[in-house]
Amino acid sequence: MKQPHGNLTGLKPNQVKRLERLYRRRINPNEVVSLEVAREVTDISLEIRRQIGLLINRIGEIAYVIVGDERALLIPNLADYPLGKRLLRGLRLVHTHLKGEPLTDDDLTDLSLLRLDQIAALQLTQHPDRFSIQTAHLIPPRPNGLPYQVEPSVPFPRFTLEFRSFMETLEESLIRGLEEGKAVTTGVERGILISVTRSTPEEADDSMEELKELARTAGVGVLDTVIQRPKEFNPRFLLGEGKLREVVIKALQLGATMLVFDQELSPAQVRSISELTELKVIDRSQLILDIFARRAVTQDGKVQVELAQLKYLLPRLIGRGVQMSRLMGGIGGRGPGETKLEVDRRRIRDRIAHLERELKELSNGRYQRRQKRVKAGIPIVSIVGYTNAGKSTLLNTMTKSEVFTENLLFATLDTSSRRLRFPRDHEVIITDTVGFIRSLPKSLMGAFKATLEELKDADLLIHLVDCANPRFEEQIGQVDAILAELDLANKPRLLVFNKTDLLPEMKKNNMLSFMKVRQVGRKLGAISVSANDRKSLEPLLKELQQRFWQDVPDYGAQLPEEEENGTPEG
Repeated sequence: MKQPHGNLTGLKPNQVKRLERLYRRRINPNEVVSLEVAREVTDISLEIRRQIGLLINRIGEIAYVIVGDERALLIPNLADYPLGKRLLRGLRLVHTHLKGEPLTDDDLTDLSLLRLDQIAALQLTQHPDRFSIQTAHLIPPRPNGLPYQVEPSVPFPRFTLEFRSFMETLEESLIRGLEEGKAVTTGVERGILISVTRSTPEEADDSMEELKELARTAGVGVLDTVIQRPKEFNPRFLLGEGKLREVVIKALQLGATMLVFDQELSPAQVRSISELTELKVIDRSQLILDIFARRAVTQDGKVQVELAQLKYLLPRLIGRGVQMSRLMGGIGGRGPGETKLEVDRRRIRDRIAHLERELKELSNGRYQRRQKRVKAGIPIVSIVGYTNAGKSTLLNTMTKSEVFTENLLFATLDTSSRRLRFPRDHEVIITDTVGFIRSLPKSLMGAFKATLEELKDADLLIHLVDCANPRFEEQIGQVDAILAELDLANKPRLLVFNKTDLLPEMKKNNMLSFMKVRQVGRKLGAISVSANDRKSLEPLLKELQQRFWQDVPDYGAQLPEEEENGTPEG
């Protein structure tokens, strides 16, 4: 016999048995609750002076019996009825209100958070046979509206509702509401983006726009964004608990599958938020790691990404539901007595050690290849810059190569090198590198230092900037900070403003932004190019020639012919 959930302290054995017998009762699937079961529940509730709740599934089985106190009850973990991608859970809650009070805010919050089919309050009087019923159900999303509809209270004998057809109509309207709001995006995850920050509104908006781009790159459909600027951060949830509940309810109402935080969450915060909702909970770092995992192609890239992921995962492993196995004692150590959590941690540490050894071997191979270039005396030019600044496009145009490019953040993760020939048998090696970004996860920064070792051997860094981006100045500062962290602050650098083909449109729509780009470009001595226009690169090539060879005539500033270009550098 199943035990009722909740606090059974103080109940008499016969009262507990009456509650247990409720599990055997069956309800017509076309009824919210039968009169016989409702009378039995109200009778027991008045006798013990506590609220009693029944969670009933779609086929009329009583899945859970819950005992609360006089004012409320605590709904148990509904692991047997996971929400998954369904819009409703498939359970309705029928419970008693001892003083005949209407549905409370807590009731309606449970309805919204748990995505129940329906919630019903049996409003009691002192007479067990005289009670009313009040119901509420969820409704399709509407601008600035409540996610539920509360029906008026009616005496139970007059309550008529064909539950099965009601649910069919309700689910159809919920699906239709999502489709009309274009909230459902097939084939991708759907997320609400959340930022909790004390930065200025402009900085918060900029960071959120970047998070949107990261989400798009990762294949996450963005349903809504939330920015909160609290006086104090909530150590448990980062944002306030009340605000978090609002966000979760809205996410469920819009058909979201995940919450994405712009700030890095601590392991404890991830656990606390996950306990409040069945939605996936990830942060900016995890989103970036996921993008890197999708984009890595070479062995170098794959090893570095896996290493970064494991270093990020290790402190976030949680031990919910982990049971200690029996110790076998004697020689043999702790193996059989370790918890599953400890085993997982040990395996991850072992894997990290293995990957670090493999990364070291790969690094040695890269070092030998770089030494060959240095001995050959060929100048090395590395293109660096913020992600999606156009680095790979510039490499392709300069060398007639076909390095993968796409209008996505982190389209390139693996270093690519190509030879660029000039007249009189002069040539340089052009290297494309992974893009930088603000708040790059420390684990990734450490792992990709191996790839960025290429920069240390460069004779010149081309710092490519997307000057059409409203945040281009901040992006310049971010790249400078990362180069300083890599001990490359003193490396010779050439600032190049890319995407100048977009400036005429900017001039037409936003003269102040256009003037700002011109002013900053002159101040910093930037060369202006459009990476996909070969003719616009002539000033850049001329500058490269003057930096490396004084004997190359001006006509050498033209891009070399196609057949002489694009030689991959081993």
